[in-house]
Amino acid sequence: MPRIWAALRGSEGVMRRVATRKELNRVLVFSGSYLAISSISILRTQNYEFLLYLLVMTAIIIAVLGVHRRAGLSENLLWGFGLWGLFHMVGGLCSIPDSWHTADTTGVVYNWRIIPGYLKYDQLVHGYGSGLTTWLCWQALAARTKSNDGSPIAPTLGMLSLCATAGMGFGALNEVIEFFASILIPTTNVGDYENTGWDLVANLVGATIAVLCIRSKWAYYKVDS
Repeated sequence: MPRIWAALRGSEGVMRRVATRKELNRVLVFSGSYLAISSISILRTQNYEFLLYLLVMTAIIIAVLGVHRRAGLSENLLWGFGLWGLFHMVGGLCSIPDSWHTADTTGVVYNWRIIPGYLKYDQLVHGYGSGLTTWLCWQALAARTKSNDGSPIAPTLGMLSLCATAGMGFGALNEVIEFFASILIPTTNVGDYENTGWDLVANLVGATIAVLCIRSKWAYYKVDS
């Protein structure tokens, strides 16, 4: 059986399509393009805080490629991570009008108050990333784990809770990185304790949405996500 197909649950014979090498290369070219442009911008503006984030994004790309090599990820998930990286670069490098952010924050997209007093761009990116990581954990788990009878596992509450917890855990790791960034670079744009708390809440929301989408799609189509 070709490697681009991964078995799903049950005996329906339904398959999940794994991204081909050509599809993977498209995502890599897309991601490499905006990372190269971001690198030039970072060097020109001497934005050393975001140089750290650029290195982190590079490490994430390598990690996702490692998971894809071992488990086989879908094209949609790979594009999701490609867009996530773009959202990060735009968030830290693009300017916004003063009326879009509070006076105590810098004028970059990260601090854009989409709904003043309630929702910030940074929180959306956090939730989106946590949801993607939860989805990645599920695809990796489903590809490498079997049920007692040898059939692929189903997205049960327990399995999806495990994936959501892992997704939120990686989100918390990002907060640790931001904490060290605030120590190494005093002028960092990380935010205060309340900001960290809301970022973690956003991670919870993102992971929960991912779990609900995975379960709903499986229940409707009887296929993996």
